[in-house]
Amino acid sequence: MGFEGSANKLGIGIVKEDGTILSNIRHTYITPPGEGFLPKDTAKHHRSFIIQLVQKSLKESNLTPKDIDCLAYTKGPGMGPPLRSVAVVVRMLSQLWSKPIVAVNHCIAHIEMGRLITGAVDPTVLYVSGGNTQVISYSLKKYRIFGETIDIAVGNCLDRFARVISIPNDPSPGYNIEQLAKKGKQFIELPYVTKGMDVSFSGILSAVESIAKNGFKYDSTDSSKVCTMEDLCYSLQETVFSMLVETAERAMAHCGQTEVLAVGGVGCNERLQRMINEMVEQRNGKSFAIDERYCIDNGAMIAWAGYLIFKNGETTPLSETSTTQRFRTDQVDVTWRD
Repeated sequence: MGFEGSANKLGIGIVKEDGTILSNIRHTYITPPGEGFLPKDTAKHHRSFIIQLVQKSLKESNLTPKDIDCLAYTKGPGMGPPLRSVAVVVRMLSQLWSKPIVAVNHCIAHIEMGRLITGAVDPTVLYVSGGNTQVISYSLKKYRIFGETIDIAVGNCLDRFARVISIPNDPSPGYNIEQLAKKGKQFIELPYVTKGMDVSFSGILSAVESIAKNGFKYDSTDSSKVCTMEDLCYSLQETVFSMLVETAERAMAHCGQTEVLAVGGVGCNERLQRMINEMVEQRNGKSFAIDERYCIDNGAMIAWAGYLIFKNGETTPLSETSTTQRFRTDQVDVTWRD
């Protein structure tokens, strides 16, 4: 049984050792338009719903606590208070049910869930979410980071712009920007910042915020040059996704790989998926993507990653079931891959 609560998504999932997903329930903390989610309020949301989700997950899978072999939880990275709230519940259930615990890296869980669902064997991974942006490839028992954001994550960039233009957070800010972008007709040139294998999104965020707050006038020297909200969403998406695909292609070439796998909440974006697919086809490769059930933070991915660790006889002692806001992808020994 997997427990995910690193941000505003609370998820409980149950998987079998063959990868069959028996349950994957999620409840999202949604704030009003123009507002983000604070750690303390997100933690309160998780505490309010987690027991209900555990019970619902057991009922949906037609299991009892006796059928559960292990409890896996997100150790990090993520927001401190929500992570701790979920970890406390896992420690409680471990003692009530007499079950071992496995601490899981959130980023690794996204990768392994992507590999499980798509069948990708050895892909270059583009991990894009609200809190993380990394280009990753496996080598010598580690998931190596070949490139990453040097300031804010791409999902955070989209979320913060959504707050500026006050679009709804339901079902998610990024999804609503994607729908607006489909109606955009005019491309506005925005800062495009790649530094070697790394990317930067703070400059482009400042630029689009300035345009939006200035009545959607995109040229300070010519007040007649005006765009729409849809144009700006379209231009923002095209620019940040181009930066991501560029760095992913360089990592792919460097590692000699033919597969690309997009994971994380932003990986659900259909435009990003098409851009990746176009790039990979030019290299005679194959791209893989998953839908919102498994792309967005969920409990099943934590359960599956926990199983991969657990099957090698590794567990986390109760005294070491801590959480951390900073837990690098390349800090984990990947013992389950050749």
